[in-house]
Amino acid sequence: MVRRVAVVGAGVSGLAAIKCCLDEGLEPTCFEQSENIGGLWYYTDQAEEGKASIYRTVFTNSCKEMMCYPDFPFPDDHPNYMHNARLQHYICKYAEHFDLLQHIRFKTLVTKVKKRPDFSVTGQWEVVTQRDGKEETAVFDAVMICSGHHVYPKLPLDEFPGIQKFKGYYLHSREYKEPEKFRGKKVLVIGLGNSGCDIAVELSTVASQVYLSSRSGSWVMSRIWDNGYPWDMLVITRFQTWLGNILPRALSDWLYVRGMNRFFKHENFGLMPLNRTSRKEPVFNDDLPSRIACGVVVMKPNVKEFRETSVVFQDGTVQHDVDAVVFATGYNYTYPFMEDNSIIKSRDNQVTLYKGILPPLLKKPTMAVIGLVQSLGPTIPTVDLQCRWAVKVFQGQCTLPPVSEMMDDIDEKMGKKLKWYGSSTTLQTDYITYMDELASAIGVKPNVLKLLLTDPRLALEVFFGPCSPYQFRLMGPGKWSGARKAILTQWDRTLR
Repeated sequence: MVRRVAVVGAGVSGLAAIKCCLDEGLEPTCFEQSENIGGLWYYTDQAEEGKASIYRTVFTNSCKEMMCYPDFPFPDDHPNYMHNARLQHYICKYAEHFDLLQHIRFKTLVTKVKKRPDFSVTGQWEVVTQRDGKEETAVFDAVMICSGHHVYPKLPLDEFPGIQKFKGYYLHSREYKEPEKFRGKKVLVIGLGNSGCDIAVELSTVASQVYLSSRSGSWVMSRIWDNGYPWDMLVITRFQTWLGNILPRALSDWLYVRGMNRFFKHENFGLMPLNRTSRKEPVFNDDLPSRIACGVVVMKPNVKEFRETSVVFQDGTVQHDVDAVVFATGYNYTYPFMEDNSIIKSRDNQVTLYKGILPPLLKKPTMAVIGLVQSLGPTIPTVDLQCRWAVKVFQGQCTLPPVSEMMDDIDEKMGKKLKWYGSSTTLQTDYITYMDELASAIGVKPNVLKLLLTDPRLALEVFFGPCSPYQFRLMGPGKWSGARKAILTQWDRTLR
């Protein structure tokens, strides 16, 4: 029987894990190496080793109605998109409301997680931690890894010939905090993800010139959509997902590209993705097209080589007198405390997890990796549902198929990911499909047909309206009495 659960990290995933354990009568102990909760959203002026790091001006890409914990809506007067400080405040309020802080050991670093010698019988883990230079070992019945995947920067310098000769300075976007020290300089930003675009736009207000280099292009979306409403409340709906699944692929692709080009033609701005129909996560930036139109950000292809003070691009153009380079090249998925790394990366050093959560080759299913998926949807509701599913698995209330079937399921999903997102290493998944899969397994997926008979107004909002987090607390285990009202008043709070 699983009773004691170790939770690694007290970010948004770790807090969800603690609460889900408490809801099910388990005893969680959360280890957090910093002195505060919030993980990625806990801003510090300096990037610290082994911790996620954000820049001062980060705002959310998901709106408040879509990204909240499903049983804890944001206050009515909060803006739809939030600065990191305001989101951090909400996270603290959530922890306070559900009395989670007493289960967290701050300033405690997890240095090792390893199977007990009798693991095949007990499924227990040994967790070694360090605090104030003292080492401590404890035994747990299960482990939930909630340490995130924005910690270990990917800086592939070997892919950039001549970088050693470059006389300017370079840094990974993880170390970037604010633009002032780049004032008057020519800056090259490499990487067309959310961080790369945010940083390029912010630098363009102080730098003499910003160049933004992209290897494969990307769709760029605005947070503000039709009639000024948040994009995700209009795009992430059950109706849209249903439509996408029944339409022929060619028509679905055409509609997708048309939708992405609705505000500006990406080709004209040098942003068009190489694989136009790829559903990889778009970039959210309201200002990039206008910054390009104003000439303060110039789009460039991939870098061919660096010289002492200049950069040569793949199209043969050379940019002289470059002062600084920001590598917004993403992160590696690394778990240095795992004694046996093959538990999570059991095949070709790729993340191999059943439902994106469970290492399939374990003799006993007593480990869950939370938050290691990406979708065109918000993180907080995703990790909340992942934790609920994982805890049910720990307790034996959610039956797992044989290992061979779990591996087949992983392979089948990877095949779909290759088709839709175009990369085998991707953690991408379709938000509603994934959430419904987990929700079905634990009996909390909203039954639209049943609702149509019993509560037609709610049924229509659930199907045609935004697939907001409250939907997964409407019915079944862990249901929240305020879910119906929250769904029927979500547009009022958005407008407010």
